[in-house]
Amino acid sequence: MSGLILHHYDFSNFAEKARLMLGFKGLAWRGVEIPPIAPKPDLTPLTGGYRRTPVLQDGADVWCDTNLIARELERRMPLPSLFPAATAGAAEIIVRWAEQQFMRPMALFVSGINADHMPAGLHEDRARLHGLPVPSVEAVRAAGARNRLLVRPQLAWLADTLKDGRAYLLGDVPCIADFAAYHVVWFLRGRKIDCSAEIEPYPKLIAWRDRMAAIGHGKRTDISADVALGEARDTTPTKPRPSSPQDGDPRPGERASVRAADNARDWIEGEVWFIDADEISLRRTDAVLGEVAVHFPRLGYDWRKAR
Repeated sequence: MSGLILHHYDFSNFAEKARLMLGFKGLAWRGVEIPPIAPKPDLTPLTGGYRRTPVLQDGADVWCDTNLIARELERRMPLPSLFPAATAGAAEIIVRWAEQQFMRPMALFVSGINADHMPAGLHEDRARLHGLPVPSVEAVRAAGARNRLLVRPQLAWLADTLKDGRAYLLGDVPCIADFAAYHVVWFLRGRKIDCSAEIEPYPKLIAWRDRMAAIGHGKRTDISADVALGEARDTTPTKPRPSSPQDGDPRPGERASVRAADNARDWIEGEVWFIDADEISLRRTDAVLGEVAVHFPRLGYDWRKAR
């Protein structure tokens, strides 16, 4: 049985990115359904407070953020590659655009159109996550209308990339850029009111979307949170690779805290377990699970020495 466990919920677009990457790699995996809003009592013991979706688990190791999850899947199964050498660099630039500039207006647009159909408490939860005032339903609707105007030109850019007939964004094979852009486009039809009419003017973009969807999710088996927590409790973190800290970085064994850079409240504290230019991992002790290693990407995350 596969050791990989994805903690996710079905309408999460970032979870869709992870599910599709698992399918691309042809991997068997197990899924634990988590709540879309806090509290997340069966996730917190694993992550120490990181609450975003999805999270990948293998025993007592936990990877946060789909960009690091992609790297871990690639390390375990290099082929087919999410990071082919021919598209290196350009692919990462598209990833950052898609997930930092394209995703937020898409989320506000689709959520605004679906303001009356979102799970109870979701608008409040997302506002708290970003340190913003709780919006009214009317404000969510208004944000949807404004952000539609930001989504449309970016959809046109994506369609322009494909207008020469290429199968994928950077050539004949998919790469990480396709997965990052696809899950944003997937969000158009991820809620009750389908917003995918926005891409009807772009038949090549629709064909690309359908090619990506056809990759599928691999071999999924759903399990309970108790099973996942039990596996963490019954194992210890895998011995880390040799670290290569940069100037100013904390060293393995020192205590540090890590958080997502756009959220000032959710610091996760532990002992530095591994660190290099791309990743920082903390070993922490949970009262129930014992030792757990939580892995974060460097880009998009802050660290500080624990006080």
